Amino acid sequence: MKALILVGGYGTRLRPLTLSAPKPLVEFCNKPMLLHQVEALAQVGVKEIVLAVSYRAEQLEKELKAQEKKLGIKITMSHEEEPLGTAGPLALAKSILSADSEPFFVLNSDISCEFPFQQMVDFHKSHRQEGTIVVTKVEEPSKYGVVVYDDKGKIERFVEKPSVFVSNKINAGMYIFNPAILDRIELRPTSIEKEIFPVMAKAGQLYAMELSGFWMDVGQPKDFLTGMCMYLSNQKQRFPERLYNGQGVNGNVLVDPTAKIGKNCRIGPNVVIGPDVVIEDGVCIKRSTILKGTTIKSHSWIESSIIGWRCQVGQWVRMENVCVLGEDVIVKDELYINGGRILPHKSIGTSVTEPQIIM
Repeated sequence: MKALILVGGYGTRLRPLTLSAPKPLVEFCNKPMLLHQVEALAQVGVKEIVLAVSYRAEQLEKELKAQEKKLGIKITMSHEEEPLGTAGPLALAKSILSADSEPFFVLNSDISCEFPFQQMVDFHKSHRQEGTIVVTKVEEPSKYGVVVYDDKGKIERFVEKPSVFVSNKINAGMYIFNPAILDRIELRPTSIEKEIFPVMAKAGQLYAMELSGFWMDVGQPKDFLTGMCMYLSNQKQRFPERLYNGQGVNGNVLVDPTAKIGKNCRIGPNVVIGPDVVIEDGVCIKRSTILKGTTIKSHSWIESSIIGWRCQVGQWVRMENVCVLGEDVIVKDELYINGGRILPHKSIGTSVTEPQIIM
């Protein structure tokens, strides 16, 4: 089987991290976002993955070539000269996707869940129509476009941000299609959700499969942290041995073996610490991700924040309210940072009391 992953965007919602790395390579729970998907696809026997890219393709290519041998799959880049939306990339990769009659996967690159790929294949084969989309339940359907379908999963219609309740299931950004769908898509910027799906549903060719377990679009900092908490609690249930149990740890915490944690620290709940990170004595970290090569000096307090690669956070610093530090940021001692988004290679010498972007 084959899969196409949509990785085309600039990742503007996840800046300043995406100023240093393309979004699919930003580590989510100590593994590049994209790799969570690629590994799960390889596990169900996918042999070729097409990455629909328009931005920073070289960096992606270099990173993923190393995975090809390791996972025994072929990874192909499909370059968009202009952004083609969510359907155009399928037309661009038509020669690969239609090389045989097997169904293929299509995925958005910035989602986190358990990736039920085998279930998707089984469900898709059982209804024998052109397409399957995975749907997930949300608390506030009025914020989304919802999917309405019958008890067999056959989709009747899509309703954009409904003001009265019609459904609480939304498109989860994971699909499986027969190659026949490619005849519906022209090589131009096209939205699969708005232009292709409604036509397929009308023809009775589109089915919905309900996702069990957690799901999150982790494409912006606030949701990245929420998704991290969900992922960690999922790991606790399924692979508790992967979580860290050192001194001063509270709740679900993931720590790379190369990280160093000092004395009298309080780490957790919901913390991810990357490779070569140094946490000095007396530090408190909650609900945060600390990326590779960063040093957090003694007695600092970090909550609900993402600290980028190779940063230096001084002593007695307090950071909270979804701060995001880009790569190589220095925060001097005894500062308070409230919701600051700090661009790469900056040195911060005064407190940031109101949420703002610091250039």
